[in-house]
Amino acid sequence: MGRLTSEELRREQEKTLSSPRMRYGPLARLLFVLMDLLYGRRKTLSKFKVLEVIARMPYQAWEHVAYIAITHTHGQPDFARRVFDRVKESRLQQDNEQWHLLILEELTDKKGIRETFVLHRLLPQVIAFAYYHISWLLYAIRPAWSYFLNAHFEDHAEHEYMAYVAENPALESEPFESIFAADYGRFDSLADLFRQLGYDERVHKLESLDRVEAARFR
Repeated sequence: MGRLTSEELRREQEKTLSSPRMRYGPLARLLFVLMDLLYGRRKTLSKFKVLEVIARMPYQAWEHVAYIAITHTHGQPDFARRVFDRVKESRLQQDNEQWHLLILEELTDKKGIRETFVLHRLLPQVIAFAYYHISWLLYAIRPAWSYFLNAHFEDHAEHEYMAYVAENPALESEPFESIFAADYGRFDSLADLFRQLGYDERVHKLESLDRVEAARFR
């Protein structure tokens, strides 16, 4: 995942904020309403953490289905290779979402934000478990459905991160210091960090939409 300069990140933020959100499907809308009911409409680090716990699930589901497909297509090496390439791509996306979660966990701890076990540990895992199986089932029935759902989720996350920066100008003067900086990237401020998170989500969204188009023309 490419790392952008501070100037580039500002341009990408403007691009996101000036673009309308996608027209979300019923499953995505249900998830977002549930999130607002449980964690409030306000954008917070704790709520972003929950989003990132859930965000990994489609990639894990696709990887799981792909490995099953490879097992049953060993006699078709060309097809098996294409499937394995998808597995590697899903793994990279999943790892990127994992870095997001680790950084948010670190920030939450540094700021001393108090969280409850049920609301911020148990419930996110329950939601993620359900989301994983929905993504898996949709992918097994028709991959484009699962890709669309993920694109809607990533579009939502992209806009939420970019809007969070716009709503919190103090982030511009807060330095980004992290034990994960060498792995994820170094940024001039927390504002640029969150812009990068939002940009990453856009990249994931576009990758899912590309997969939708590829599935249509098989």
